[in-house]
Amino acid sequence: MSIRAAVATFLASISCAALLGAAPLAAQEFPSRPLKLIVPYAAGGGTDAIARLVAQAVGERLGQTMVVENNGTAGGNVASQIAASSPPDGYTVLMANQGPMVVNPHLFKNMKVDPLEAFDPVTLITSAPLALVVPAKSPIKDVKEFMSTAKANPGKFSYGSAGNGSASHLAVVLLGQLGGIQTTHVPYRGAGPALNDLVSGQTDFMITTMPSVAGLLEGGSVRALALSTATRSAKYPDVPTLAESGAPGYETGAWYGFVVPKGTPAPVIERLRKATIEAINTDVVKGRFANEGAAPIGSTPEDFRKMMETESKRWADVVKAANITLN
Repeated sequence: MSIRAAVATFLASISCAALLGAAPLAAQEFPSRPLKLIVPYAAGGGTDAIARLVAQAVGERLGQTMVVENNGTAGGNVASQIAASSPPDGYTVLMANQGPMVVNPHLFKNMKVDPLEAFDPVTLITSAPLALVVPAKSPIKDVKEFMSTAKANPGKFSYGSAGNGSASHLAVVLLGQLGGIQTTHVPYRGAGPALNDLVSGQTDFMITTMPSVAGLLEGGSVRALALSTATRSAKYPDVPTLAESGAPGYETGAWYGFVVPKGTPAPVIERLRKATIEAINTDVVKGRFANEGAAPIGSTPEDFRKMMETESKRWADVVKAANITLN
């Protein structure tokens, strides 16, 4: 081998070593600037409340601000597209939950992103019950009266939701299938504006997340008729479940987690996961979760992916049975 060839080989080996060492070094330095948390709903709803609570605590542990950006357009699909097209460097995180991740692919005809393929899971944060609520001035006092009135007036009861495909939308679709009622859907770009119209009497009822409605329940603006979980909540022991009140077998909830663009380095994902688990197990965050009937989870990425795959299959069946499609 000539001296020139030997030098070239040596330089090439140095370059390869530098490239191989770049990823771990980058992970060690992560994060060196603020992060962005994209929330696929408008401000003021349950997902937004959880996102802001956790973002602040995660940012404190990472030593950088985690800025929340809301975008509820097209049932959260636009937010998913924006997040999926972002650099896979850990600086863009998507607040993942039922609608955008596991319902919309079965609901919308023209999905540009397959969420289960476009993102790498970080961790499942928590899961909370949903509440069937009516305005405080509604004459309906319990589930039995709600079901009988809805059956006697098919299509006349209207309900708001956080958007097409959201937990608050599909929860009512499921109730219709199990309870034999027909209602009219009014989608919004988040639970906040939907609840505003519920309180004012523009809509008749809503099945919504506890984080979005807890303040209204305490203030007396709305009344809870039932919860969506299989068993009663320790926080609201006097509120029955839908399963025990007229919809046998009914069970659902709202879950929240973090995902990042596909291809994000594993060490960066683990750094985010560690900070998130530490954040959701602080007294402040656990206390807020407990007030809404929830508890921190902090799953592995693998378990979070398996859960989403199972949920996707479940809601595909519900959407198909309801014959719902959206452009």
